[in-house]
Amino acid sequence: MNPLTCFTLTVCDHIAHLVLNRPDTMNTLHPTFWRELDGVLAQLHRSGEARVLVMSSTGKHFSAGMALEVFGGAIAMDDQSPEGRAAIFDTLGDLQATFTRLETLRIPVIVAIQGGCIGGAVDMVTACCIRYATADAFFCIQEINIGMVADVGTLQRLPKLIPEAVVKEYAYTGRRMSAQKALAYGLVNEVLDTPEAALAAAMQCAREIAAKPPVAIWGTKQVIHYTRDHTVEDGLRQMGWVQGAIWSNANVREAVAAMKEKRAGDFKPLSDLNFFNEIDR
Repeated sequence: MNPLTCFTLTVCDHIAHLVLNRPDTMNTLHPTFWRELDGVLAQLHRSGEARVLVMSSTGKHFSAGMALEVFGGAIAMDDQSPEGRAAIFDTLGDLQATFTRLETLRIPVIVAIQGGCIGGAVDMVTACCIRYATADAFFCIQEINIGMVADVGTLQRLPKLIPEAVVKEYAYTGRRMSAQKALAYGLVNEVLDTPEAALAAAMQCAREIAAKPPVAIWGTKQVIHYTRDHTVEDGLRQMGWVQGAIWSNANVREAVAAMKEKRAGDFKPLSDLNFFNEIDR
C-alpha cells in the first residue's frame, strides 16, 4: 500500500488508530481521501491483527465534509443526458461503498469527533459503531444548504440512530446539531470537554473491546446489524446460526478463568482473509 497523505495509521496492542491529518484543509473529503480510506479499510478487513479501529482527527474541526473539487472536476456530474445521469448513480454507489466498509468491517469502529462534523463527515461517522464528541462538536447535514440531497449514507443510517422527526428537521433545514443535543438524541455515546478527553474515552473503550475474544466481537457486530434491519423472529433465527457457527468452549473457559484470576485473556485473532483474485496462480 502506498504511503498515506490524508491519514496516519498505527496498530498497537490490537488497536488500529486512523487519524485524519489534513487540518489545513479542515480534513475535507477529496478524491485522495476516498482512495486512501478505501485502501486502509480493505487492509484492516483482510488482516486479523487489529481487533478494533479508532478514528480521530486533527485541527479545529473533525471534517468540513466533501471537498468542492470532487464534483467540480475530479468527478464529472453530467446532468445533460440520460447516460450522464446514469453515471451519477454508479459514481455515488462507489462513494457509498467506501463508507459501507466501515459498517461491514470485521471489527468495531469507534470515532472521536471534535468541532464541525459537516456534510459527508456525517455520512462517515453514522457508519461507525460508537461515537464520542467534544463539547464544542456539532453536526450539520450541509448538503441541503448547497442545493442537494445528502447521498452517501446520512439519510439511510441516521434514522436508525435517532428519531425520524429529528432527522427530518436537520436534513430539511441544514441546522447545526450541538453535541449536547446529539447526546440527548442518542447520536453520540458521551460528550467530553476536549479532543484529548474524547480520544482517551475512545481508546479506553477500544482497549476493553480488544480484550474480548475477537470472534465473539465479530459475531456480536454481525447480529446487531442484522437485527437492526430484520424482524425479531428473523434476528433470533440468525442468532442461532451465528452462535452455532462460532461457539467456542475454549474461549468461554479462558474468559471465565481470566476474570477469576484478574488477568488478560488469551484469545486467537480473527483469521487473515485471502481472496481468490489475489492468489498467485
